Amino acid sequence: MKPDPITQPPSDASARKAIQPVICYPRDTLPVADLAAYRAVRDDMELVETVVIPPREAATWEVPAGHFCRMLCSEGPQVGDLNLFNLHDIEERFFSGKTRALNGTHVGLGDQLFSNFPYMRPIATITHDTLDWYGFDEFGGSVHDVIGTRCDPYTNNLLSNGGQYHHCCHSNLTRALSQKTGLPLAEAERHVHDVLNVFMCTGFTRDTGQYFMKASPVRPGDYLEFFAEIDLLGCMSACPGGDCSAQHSSDTAACYPMVVEIYKPKRLPEGWQSPPRNGYDRSHGVQA
Repeated sequence: MKPDPITQPPSDASARKAIQPVICYPRDTLPVADLAAYRAVRDDMELVETVVIPPREAATWEVPAGHFCRMLCSEGPQVGDLNLFNLHDIEERFFSGKTRALNGTHVGLGDQLFSNFPYMRPIATITHDTLDWYGFDEFGGSVHDVIGTRCDPYTNNLLSNGGQYHHCCHSNLTRALSQKTGLPLAEAERHVHDVLNVFMCTGFTRDTGQYFMKASPVRPGDYLEFFAEIDLLGCMSACPGGDCSAQHSSDTAACYPMVVEIYKPKRLPEGWQSPPRNGYDRSHGVQA
């Protein structure tokens, strides 16, 4: 809660507030995913792998470029914190901040997930979302956010006066990535990044601008699916908050496993090519 203002409003305060906003990144020139081409190859896909993520834990999996990855609610309402990496170079990873700036606070059908600098390119395209009916509710909440960072033991320690909780999503992701790559925990932790909160329902309060969560509308059978634009390493935590209707970092919230399925289409989408790395020359205005 911010304190009451101590500065008197200027005489033109109302006029300043009434200025119309401008979209920071107009999408007119942003390459758009050809959803029809992706959908044309979805009907006869082959399930090639299934991964079960236990409650309050994380797991990893691989998605070859040209395959689909489906994240399912299996037994009960549960949210997941998703990290994505270039399978061959984990220095390239999902960039939630730029994905948010280009797509909005919550992602869904047709949105692309972008990687970090200097690679910055679409690494995944959302091809199906059974919660796309939800939209934005009366509180300004929506699903699949790219605004929350992930529950973590450091914030928990700060807010709980020194508490030590080891199954926050950040720690779950760190353990799973360490196990997958063989990196020591401290080194693996450096690569854990801000997440896509799969199925999580969130927004900002209109009066204080605070980040809020509410019970996820997800039910067994719902799923979010993406197409891998490059070879990907996925890592997702089944959040200890369960459906996030009450709190993060909880040993008492009802939590359920999540399921990840990898599908191989019989053919690639028409005209599809894996996107190259970003074309900026990285000179930053300095002549060689």
